[in-house]
Amino acid sequence: MTEALVLDADAVLWSADRGALAGRHLLLLLHGYGADEHDLYPLRTYLPERFAVASLAAPLVPPWPAPGRSWYPIEGLDGRDPSHVTRAAEAVIAWADAHAAGAASIGLLGFSQGGAVSLQALRLQPQRFAFAVNLSGYVTPGELPMDAALAELRPPVFWGRGTNDDVIPGFLVEHTTQWLPERVDLSGRVYQGLTHSVSEAELADVRTFLDKRLDDLDASADG
Repeated sequence: MTEALVLDADAVLWSADRGALAGRHLLLLLHGYGADEHDLYPLRTYLPERFAVASLAAPLVPPWPAPGRSWYPIEGLDGRDPSHVTRAAEAVIAWADAHAAGAASIGLLGFSQGGAVSLQALRLQPQRFAFAVNLSGYVTPGELPMDAALAELRPPVFWGRGTNDDVIPGFLVEHTTQWLPERVDLSGRVYQGLTHSVSEAELADVRTFLDKRLDDLDASADG
């Protein structure tokens, strides 16, 4: 039996007092391959202040000489095994269960690998997470037990990517393009000239998306 991955709770960067999450909307940031919890944390200045932000550290260390951390391996013969992405998503869910139980809602924002893990976590527990933001990431191929429930709930998902992104393989982009519209409430944009990165224009679109999520969450609570 494969050992479960565990996230380092002490490495998480918080924008708010972690002991005062009750009633607050929480946004989890999941960095990309070779980065760490510090990578996406500065993005909080572009995000609605009403979100408490927690920037997580991936559980694995890439092979030398790659820096930072990773959510799942990309090297070796089984580097594209979907089960690796699922294990990472399960670790995020376990962390949320242990450290974010009091939050009013939990949203996911991930870049590249973090985007893939965010969508996988949403697929594993579509009722647990309010939405997902997928920046330069993709949907992992293969079926999961809750995919039908996901398609029924159709949670909001933002997917942004660049026309000049040469990191994510084309077949994964094509798979994501076909998979998402049938199962989620999809919004997003393809950014002309953008490489495997995030732009000011994309962050503005993400901010609009997140503001709408807050409006929807408030309306749901009032209703």
